[in-house]
Amino acid sequence: MKAAFYKGNYRLFNKLTTWWDNGKYTHMELVFSDQVAASSSFMDGGVRFKSIKFDDSRWDFIELPGTLFSERDARVWFDVNKGRKYDFSGLIRFVADALPENRTKFFCSEACLSALNIKEAWRFTPNSAYILLNSIIEAAANV
Repeated sequence: MKAAFYKGNYRLFNKLTTWWDNGKYTHMELVFSDQVAASSSFMDGGVRFKSIKFDDSRWDFIELPGTLFSERDARVWFDVNKGRKYDFSGLIRFVADALPENRTKFFCSEACLSALNIKEAWRFTPNSAYILLNSIIEAAANV
């Protein structure tokens, strides 16, 4: 299993997101060993599985070691939560911190990190998720 991070800056939303979050990523997916991707997407209406042809020039990937992250558990999380709505207010929360967490809706990195059993996944943007996952993997390698 791997995490995929979209680095496209082609739409206005993507340009605003990269500017606000001070990073290059605007979306996150988990890619299972059978190459099926899972995330939550505004364009797709929320939590879903999807077949994606990844263009390496627009995506960066992190291999997620099975010793740290359970592919089976992540797939089960997406099976259980498939169809939940996209959490647009969750994105706004990064700008206007006063909005409460919505426990029934998910934005992309929140869904992916929740599936990986990361606590309080709603706190992470795709950029901070990229840093977090790399840090976890690096720390485990140094043990």
